[in-house]
Amino acid sequence: MTTATEARARSGRLMLNKVPEVTLWFWVIKVLCTTVGESFADWINMKLGVGLVNTAWIFTAVFVVVLAVQLRLKRYVPFPYWLTVVVVSVTGTLYTDILTDQLNVPLWISSAVFSVLLAAVFGVWWARERTLSIHSVTTLPRESFYWLAVLVTFALGTATGDWTLELTGWSPGVSVLLPLGLIAAITALWKFGANPVLSFWLAYILTRPLGANIGDWLASPKVAQPGEPTGLDLGTFTTSLIFLGLILATVVYLTVTRSDVTETHEATHAAHTTGDPRKERVALAGFGLLAVATAGLLVWAHGQPHVGPAPEEDNTSAVQMAPGQAVKKFPPAKVAALKTLASTSLKDARSGNETGAHAAAQKLRDLWDADQASLQPLDNTGWTSIDAQMDKMLKTFGIDHSNPPMSPAQQEKELNTLLTDMG
Repeated sequence: MTTATEARARSGRLMLNKVPEVTLWFWVIKVLCTTVGESFADWINMKLGVGLVNTAWIFTAVFVVVLAVQLRLKRYVPFPYWLTVVVVSVTGTLYTDILTDQLNVPLWISSAVFSVLLAAVFGVWWARERTLSIHSVTTLPRESFYWLAVLVTFALGTATGDWTLELTGWSPGVSVLLPLGLIAAITALWKFGANPVLSFWLAYILTRPLGANIGDWLASPKVAQPGEPTGLDLGTFTTSLIFLGLILATVVYLTVTRSDVTETHEATHAAHTTGDPRKERVALAGFGLLAVATAGLLVWAHGQPHVGPAPEEDNTSAVQMAPGQAVKKFPPAKVAALKTLASTSLKDARSGNETGAHAAAQKLRDLWDADQASLQPLDNTGWTSIDAQMDKMLKTFGIDHSNPPMSPAQQEKELNTLLTDMG
């Protein structure tokens, strides 16, 4: 779908259009970017043990740099444009993950907040520029509004996508069908005569959960705990490499063919035809019915029996094993890395360094989650035993739990027990 609203440039240096033509290639590479946003962020956060907050800081800095390069250009250039999209996809995803995993903000609240924020961005953009069309991104203010809207759409798409999974308990493979079906319905309404700007941004938001679900499906292990996602077990690193390669190949193709360039004077300045108001009203009603139908589907799916994450109280009843027995079949190097982080957290807790103890516990959680796919198949009983104690320890820090951090004495107790269990 394309947008076609023409309006005057209010202020700023006039440039050639900074956004590509919205063709099939646009949507293909957009989905590829959102998949990378999911898998690459998970890989850096978990596999490398950087941690969620540190990863967010890193990508925020990278985003500022690549955006500065993009804003300095006078026309659309495929490589810097799509590099910015890749980076903003990771950054927007991380912001939502911090709200959910670090600050324990419910996903429905995150979805509502980002929806209001996006509406505010569009409102200010429209009030200042009198257009939301990406065919009119020809000044610095318009491009700034465009990238701010893109960042919020990624955060919103992450929140609504994760909330959908939380409500329904669907696997990533099944969850792909919902945003895919909604995008198809929006496309049909656009072809009928729906407002092209509204159609574009609705589809743009939905590509985030679509790409993320594809990434989760490819990266998730084939065997997992009840309620955890399963997939093709490619892993986050392999998935990221595959999709980064596909993005690079597509960008090279677009650079050579220039098939998505709308920088000519005729493309950016020619008068655009006005849509049929009657058809736009009918299509708007269609969007409303689509929203009601989607809400009904989610309510129905939520009411169906499905396996969700185990309740917190279930985690307290672990299989009792002799010290060191639970990790006997695990690679010694992995066990040593886990014990090092647990010891660091214990040392900081004893010395009164609350920040250091919490940070080490967070890294321990990230490393444990990252190693689940390789450790659990080796000894499911041992893994379950350590996981239960790990959860007790994390609860004392308020990590992955809604309670505030407990006393250092309680933290030390659970860390000592965890270290004992790991031998």
